[in-house]
Amino acid sequence: MLTALAALALVAWLYLAFGRGQFWRIVSFDTVAGPARGQWPDVAVIVPARNEAGVIETTVTSLLGQDYPGRMIVVIADDHSDDGTAHAANDAAIAAGGGERLRVVAARALPHGWTGKLWALKEGVREAVRALPGATYFWFSDADIEHDPGLLHRLVAKAEAEDLDLTSLMVVLPSRSIAARLLLPPFVYFFAKLYPFAWVNDPRRHTAAAAGGCVLLRRAALDHAGGLAPIAGALIDDCALAARIKREGRDGGGRIWLGLTRAARSTRAYGGLAGIWRMVARSAYTQLNHSPLLLTGTVAGMALAYLVPPTLALAWPWHGQSVAALVALGAWVLMALTFWPTLRFYGQPAALAPLLPIAACLYCAMTLDSAFAHLRGRGGAWKGRVATHLAGADD
Repeated sequence: MLTALAALALVAWLYLAFGRGQFWRIVSFDTVAGPARGQWPDVAVIVPARNEAGVIETTVTSLLGQDYPGRMIVVIADDHSDDGTAHAANDAAIAAGGGERLRVVAARALPHGWTGKLWALKEGVREAVRALPGATYFWFSDADIEHDPGLLHRLVAKAEAEDLDLTSLMVVLPSRSIAARLLLPPFVYFFAKLYPFAWVNDPRRHTAAAAGGCVLLRRAALDHAGGLAPIAGALIDDCALAARIKREGRDGGGRIWLGLTRAARSTRAYGGLAGIWRMVARSAYTQLNHSPLLLTGTVAGMALAYLVPPTLALAWPWHGQSVAALVALGAWVLMALTFWPTLRFYGQPAALAPLLPIAACLYCAMTLDSAFAHLRGRGGAWKGRVATHLAGADD
């Protein structure tokens, strides 16, 4: 029985390693180079912000400091902040010498059926179209992201060269605490396993995903897809947007690209395990379409893939079944090998690779907590606003 269980886990890892779009391979944007100067399209940067006074200055400074050769403006869509976010953004723009390129718009009251972030984005798009009518691209950035000066230049260069409708980057999350080092690289790894980047970037496949911290979106594709209204209630807004663009973009379906980068990083302090827990639990159950059946299957699958191999391998002195222990050890080694490229990309030691099962157990607990929060009517909060009426509304 134990040998069969170990064999099942090994088969699962053989599939994951070789049949899941090689999700563990690093798809890096950092090798993309910006071409020589030429005719560059107008870009409107849109930042949804709600109570972000502590981080917005760094974000605005990095956006206004882009060495982009074309015209660009930055729009801060202030979603009813009460901490002075708008003032902080304006002060940062003046200090950076780019006050004339910053627009701060106060979002109107949140309509029924919209999440706060998507409504703020819509308000930002409305202002961007008014302030820069010729904008070819919208660059969506979270309010806590610091971008290297050449990032927009390279993003537009890639989008133009490959005729992309949506180009998105997973930014670096801070890994200063022990909890962050243990949990944040696995966050990227699990995301890539759920949405293999090679499949996302393949126009022949339906798999679609994006990372909301950095999204360059072609305006024509957004217009063709009906704007943001069709995904108004999506709690996982970045992936919903990517799916909509890939399905309804220009010419019967848009081209999207997703990769990793070190050229943009989050400046938010997650505060150890508790902060990471809140980040994941906010939308984990939404990812499962609020389905108890999918939740049960996910927990069972995670237990088989991540808990069975180390348990059977380490418990060999007690159960005494050498074949089961060796097969389980093989699955554990394969698991660690697939995780190692992610650790290396983020500069983490390879010694953390065998500890992936610990992170998997914690993420399972976060997902269960997300489900319980949904049942209590507390799921899907964004910046203190709970979107209880949006359950199951994701695209």
